[in-house]
Amino acid sequence: MSNNFLTIDNGGTNTKVAIFNDQGQQLAVAAFPTKNRERQSGFHEVNLAELRQDLGKTIHKALKKSHLSGSQISGISTVGHGKGLYTLDRERHIFMDGILSADSRAEEYAEKFEKRVHEIFDISHQHVMTSQAPVILRWLKDHEPQNYAEIGFVLSNKDFIRFLLTGEVFQEIGDASGNNLVNLNTKTYDDRLLDFFGIPEMTDKLPKLVQATEQCGTVSTNVEDLTGLKAGTPVFGGMFDIDACAIATGVLDNDKFSLIAGTWNMNIFPNDHMAPEESGLMNSIFPTGKKLIEASSPTSAGNLAIMIKMLMTAEQRDAEANGKSIYDNLEVFLENTDATFSKMIYFPFLYGSNADPEASGAFIGLRSASTKSEMIRAVYEGIAFAHRYHVQSLLRVLGHQPQVIRMSGGGTNSPSWVQMFADVLNLPIELVEANELGGLGGAIASAVGTGQYSNLEEAVAKMSRVKTRYEPRPEQVAIYNQKYQAYESLLTALDGHWNPLKSFQEGVVQ
Repeated sequence: MSNNFLTIDNGGTNTKVAIFNDQGQQLAVAAFPTKNRERQSGFHEVNLAELRQDLGKTIHKALKKSHLSGSQISGISTVGHGKGLYTLDRERHIFMDGILSADSRAEEYAEKFEKRVHEIFDISHQHVMTSQAPVILRWLKDHEPQNYAEIGFVLSNKDFIRFLLTGEVFQEIGDASGNNLVNLNTKTYDDRLLDFFGIPEMTDKLPKLVQATEQCGTVSTNVEDLTGLKAGTPVFGGMFDIDACAIATGVLDNDKFSLIAGTWNMNIFPNDHMAPEESGLMNSIFPTGKKLIEASSPTSAGNLAIMIKMLMTAEQRDAEANGKSIYDNLEVFLENTDATFSKMIYFPFLYGSNADPEASGAFIGLRSASTKSEMIRAVYEGIAFAHRYHVQSLLRVLGHQPQVIRMSGGGTNSPSWVQMFADVLNLPIELVEANELGGLGGAIASAVGTGQYSNLEEAVAKMSRVKTRYEPRPEQVAIYNQKYQAYESLLTALDGHWNPLKSFQEGVVQ
């Protein structure tokens, strides 16, 4: 009789509850949209009491879909978006909204701290990002001192979700280490980091650090009715979502890269050594004990969704009238065009850039004969180029090509786009059988935590399987190399010259 594991995967766009057995078979998934509230421009928050109720309903749905009862779940893990901020007061009560990783209220703070990052890089081995918890905390200290004074516990997203299930408060070390809170040399909190951000009061608000596979309590009695889970079911540390996707796709060493084409452009590999400050890359602690090297930016598939809304309103309406998705029609379009079709370059910087921080989205190369179809294909290509930009940074640190890239995220729903990535990167790309990879990563953690498997490596070998491989096509590689040279050349030419446009956009008089 197999064991079954439930994962709550709380992303910034959607929250999913997935159930897997100990062979990695996906038994059920239920989901709801993460309700992003934007009370001011740049503020991205979620009501935590409402999130708790939505989770309860969705766990019930997942159990019903799987034809399992709560007593048939052997272990639970939580997976969540990184960065952002989730807090409790001293009595472990919710008192303010959670802050999502898309939040940009503290952008100016992050820029100022990053200029001094050399003061702490040897401690955290992290650059400073706008939505990291200590940056947001400093903003709260200055702008919402009443909320700041109420904070009793500082948590990451999935640590908060775990608290809802168990009533226990812990912080999983992978998330904390990716949030500029941990000394990567000692694998402990370091007061010097809080002093750097000007928030020394938070020293005793940081919960005990735990590992991804470590038990962190059990489902509490008052959660049983809300969720259908059985009280006493063990709950484990869980993972930051990029760690979960890497684990689920079998990326355990530097012979493979993990590429996630979702709202964010994520490119990572585990390594024995950390990336240096001058690389611009991020380091964190991977669940296997290795260091995770990360190159990321909000320059991926989220751009495609916005550009489709801008350019293809009529096409979307027609597709829906015929009972189809616009993405079905776009897949046919991609299958019947190639790298020669579009003669323009797209910069996928609608949410931010992986080059100049002042850059914004742009089409370059529009001519009188240009078509909407060319523009859409350029968006697909521009997103792949943005990933290549990051992958090249990883390669400079690693010093050699990986054997393969394991890809995940919404981009994998398009076989033609995955083939395009293989051609743009000139590397083979593999997909695994499961489609809910955050859920599978959490299930793997639970399988190790319950003792079903002795370590993550054994669990991955049993629960993750490759289903498809895409090889680069030399004739397409050659064309994309030429296009990428143009992409990179234009980025370089514009570097440092975006500020006048940004000032105009923001109404700043100079």
